[in-house]
Amino acid sequence: MVTAWLVALATLVLTSGCSWMGTADTRMLPADRNAEVVYVALGDSTVQGIGATSRQANYVSRLYARLRERYPNARMENLGVGGATSRDVLRRQLERAVELKPHLLTVSVGPNDITSRVPVGQYAENMEAILGRLAGETDAVIVINLLPDLAVTPRFRGETAALVSRLSTEFNEALAAVADRHGAIVVDLYAASRREVPRRPELLALDGYHPSDLGYARWAELMWEAVRTRIKS
Repeated sequence: MVTAWLVALATLVLTSGCSWMGTADTRMLPADRNAEVVYVALGDSTVQGIGATSRQANYVSRLYARLRERYPNARMENLGVGGATSRDVLRRQLERAVELKPHLLTVSVGPNDITSRVPVGQYAENMEAILGRLAGETDAVIVINLLPDLAVTPRFRGETAALVSRLSTEFNEALAAVADRHGAIVVDLYAASRREVPRRPELLALDGYHPSDLGYARWAELMWEAVRTRIKS
């Protein structure tokens, strides 16, 4: 069951254009359209693009294409690896992300923590370390997405579906709290997955778990809605 807290969170995210950030230190992308904006993506198989028919069809590449329309000199580094947990991002992707001196960062990780039975407290600790360092050692606009509700996919049934649905909620509560502390923009993929996947099965790939090309296109749309609010006019 979705907790009252998460319902309130979803309402906040949706009414603020799928994102929020403290106004005292709002990070922005450059006003100069010729700026060599660096976009770095961290995360798991959804960042790598498992389920898509090509690397160009995943959400990271689609988001990058949108970014290139505004910043023709932009470049992108995709650090995502299939199967990655928050611990993997912390140990194997974070250092490189900081070294690249990004202007824009996206972080998408968590489902593998759930399926590998990582305690929510450990996940929160890992995300605290990841977002804390990204916020403290870069000037980048940081965008994270809430985890989709894994229970809406055909992979999970019965008691297992109920368990992963509850864990999706708990992990999202922890993730949103960490993001809020570090001024990260939050995109509500959880609400979108519950609302859209049951009536649009074509959003899932043939494996019944990862997004399809259409699913990644929708994911990119939601992420872009948040990113474009941080582009200086």
